[in-house]
Amino acid sequence: MLGKGEFGRIRDLLAPLTGRGAFDLEDDAGVLSGKPGHEIVVTTDTIVAGVHFFNGEPPEDVAAKLLRVNLSDLAAMGTNPICYTLNWSLPSSYNDEWVTSFCAGLKVQQEIFGIHLLGGDSTSTPGPACFTATLFGLVPRGQILRRAGSKLGETIFVSGTIGDGALGLLAAQGMLADLDKVLVQNLIRRYRIPEPRIRLGLALRGRASAAADISDGLLADIGHLTEIAGLGAEIKMSEIPLSYGARNALAENSELWQVIVGGGDDYELVFTGESDLADSLFNTGVNVTAIGKITAEPRVRLVGANGTVMQVNKEGYCHS
Repeated sequence: MLGKGEFGRIRDLLAPLTGRGAFDLEDDAGVLSGKPGHEIVVTTDTIVAGVHFFNGEPPEDVAAKLLRVNLSDLAAMGTNPICYTLNWSLPSSYNDEWVTSFCAGLKVQQEIFGIHLLGGDSTSTPGPACFTATLFGLVPRGQILRRAGSKLGETIFVSGTIGDGALGLLAAQGMLADLDKVLVQNLIRRYRIPEPRIRLGLALRGRASAAADISDGLLADIGHLTEIAGLGAEIKMSEIPLSYGARNALAENSELWQVIVGGGDDYELVFTGESDLADSLFNTGVNVTAIGKITAEPRVRLVGANGTVMQVNKEGYCHS
């Protein structure tokens, strides 16, 4: 049985995570106050044991991933995060020790990103464990970043490095056994704990024409931008930024380029704008790389070093 019970966990583990408007979780709902001249942005994501994280992963890492994948959505829309709600459905095997560690992980992420818990719900389930976070943020009215807005001839940029998330999943599944152990652990860490680019998203307001976070896969998420615009894209494989771990994995198995461009779970930002856009982003603390152009032909083309279009077997994750 679960030792503390639902109300004990709310009182002892969740109430200390709350802030303004949550009333120590003593009421059935919380209150979210807006800010004059601003809009409230809302996003929600669910992670499920055995699908989005493995049983046996540290609870703190599960908490970090839950909040960070949502924070990445806010980053892509140029939003300052403020608070979140949390729903969980837990099997009896998730005991008080596990939940205590999970809540400690939430606290660490709250301190990093300046957010607090507003409310939520808890239920039991025969399994698997399921967590849903809904995040709220603020953006000045009229300055929100959208997927819509890319224009013909604009440059396509990405933040950070691409492919680490999908390669990290393979590494966690023991499928990169020939890779150096330190590199394997680095890739797994990138998969488990993505880095939401909040500061970059804020800097892109009024500068980028369109933006999205890379969750479904690089080519798929570029496709989300171009489809809305009724345009296409040409991406240079040689320009896609790779980490040291990804480069070494690719050297071991050249077919992994398919995973890099189509695997997803990077949670970097892809955005479009004028060719000199990157020059204004040095103070964001993240590398920005130009990888291609918006084109008139309504499809996303990946071009190899010899100038030929590469055949992509899977462009990204399909929500079906």
